Amino acid sequence: MDFLDYVQMTTGQKIAYRIKSFFTGIPGAIANFFKAIGLFFKSIFTHIGRGFKNYGSRFVNGDAGTKLSYVIMGAGSMMHKQIGKGLLFLAAEVSYFYFMATFGLTYINKIYCSDILIKSQKPTEPDMIVNGVIGREAPVYVEDDLFGQKMVNVDTVDDSNRILLFFVLTILITIAFIAVYVTNTKSAYNSYEIIKSGKKPVGTIEELKMFLDERFHVTLLVIPVVLLLMFTVLPILFTVCIAFTNYDIDHQPPGNLYWWVGFQNFADVFYSNPMKSETFGKILVWTLVWAVFATFTNYIFGIILALMINKKDIKFKGFWRTMFVITAAVPQFVTLLIMRLLLGDSTGLNALWNTHIPFLSDVTWARVTVIVVNMWVGIPYTMLISSGLLMNIPEDLYESARIDGANAVQQFTKITFPYIFFVTTPYLITTFVGNINNFNVIYFLTGGGPSPASYYKAGQTDLLVTWLYKLTVNTSDFNLAAVIGIFVFIFCAAGSLITFNMSKASKNEEEFS
Repeated sequence: MDFLDYVQMTTGQKIAYRIKSFFTGIPGAIANFFKAIGLFFKSIFTHIGRGFKNYGSRFVNGDAGTKLSYVIMGAGSMMHKQIGKGLLFLAAEVSYFYFMATFGLTYINKIYCSDILIKSQKPTEPDMIVNGVIGREAPVYVEDDLFGQKMVNVDTVDDSNRILLFFVLTILITIAFIAVYVTNTKSAYNSYEIIKSGKKPVGTIEELKMFLDERFHVTLLVIPVVLLLMFTVLPILFTVCIAFTNYDIDHQPPGNLYWWVGFQNFADVFYSNPMKSETFGKILVWTLVWAVFATFTNYIFGIILALMINKKDIKFKGFWRTMFVITAAVPQFVTLLIMRLLLGDSTGLNALWNTHIPFLSDVTWARVTVIVVNMWVGIPYTMLISSGLLMNIPEDLYESARIDGANAVQQFTKITFPYIFFVTTPYLITTFVGNINNFNVIYFLTGGGPSPASYYKAGQTDLLVTWLYKLTVNTSDFNLAAVIGIFVFIFCAAGSLITFNMSKASKNEEEFS
């Protein structure tokens, strides 16, 4: 369709065309997404291959100091008169090997243990010989007249959690050491090249001063990157590893060891365990329905509210804005707890009216209720954003539209909404992802209920994130919770990237039309 055909459409036809274009463009966007992932991994492997090539060429073409630095870190720098730098590299190597000898290897050796005898705590279940156990010293239980059974090897028993966590930490430290090691070989070779050209390499003091001048950005980023690795990357990797184990209520360390089970947890969630897979499917559908309604009701009604407040003939604009700001300023969990009290089966409105409307106990009523209450909580935020945008739209556009005979509806569809949508597309995507993970509204209002027997430790208003919380805190199904967490992350990340790259905010960053 060319531009002339498009402009001759009615407003309804244009909306239908855009909706159709969006959905027909999804397969291509998904294909481009996976193509981008493929190119990303191709780039990574290309850089790795180029790195190995350069690593070998530096060894072949370098001098004796460069070659020696491949074995003794810092040797090349010290031989090239960069004593301080060389000592730092040498200290890094000594520290790493000391760490591995006294700490790291212990947990690497215990991360996958074979032929481990797992003693049963229940008389009706036999003992097992298990491979892939995380830990060597399994607990041993003996009969006790007073306590039934007690663990006797308390001092020597391994803790699978500690072993797995420190194993992941060891891997991260090893990766960091490899980066420092490669930097050491590059530094030695670069110093050799400088000397060969008749110049003098930069001294250690001068190089350190660079980190307060032209490389100051590196200095500023060191602490945030280290904290990111320790408190974000490390827990994420630990959680991913948990998804491949049987860490649940029956395998709680240190009283029990757990072991690797491969993709069994993923299979249980997606197809092999009927109860778990059915629960996952129904909660996933409700999560998407909730996210769509929660996002677009707040978005659309927030824009409408902003338009009403910003109309020229509306008086006391500041008062109305202040009232809605106060609504948004009240802590969300306070509002939700009050709403839960108002809408309870035997409290609030039901007690006042002497009725029994199951706002929170019937699945249909509960789902409608959480969407409506979320509108009360979320509309003020969209109203504030839209109000700021409406003030920035040039009045000349509206004046020109009125001269051309455009009515209020046409001005909204041609000027106001396209501008707001163009600017707020990233916000809309972020809000959608946030609603997929909207823990507060569901947990504080309904607690995920009602909870039928056909659901696996979940309720009919539970989202994936609240189900994950229950599996973790209430029932200790950490392996299943980790699988759900991985799925939510992949779904949200892929969906956000695909949707944003399809939007005008991404394609036309420098202009609005």
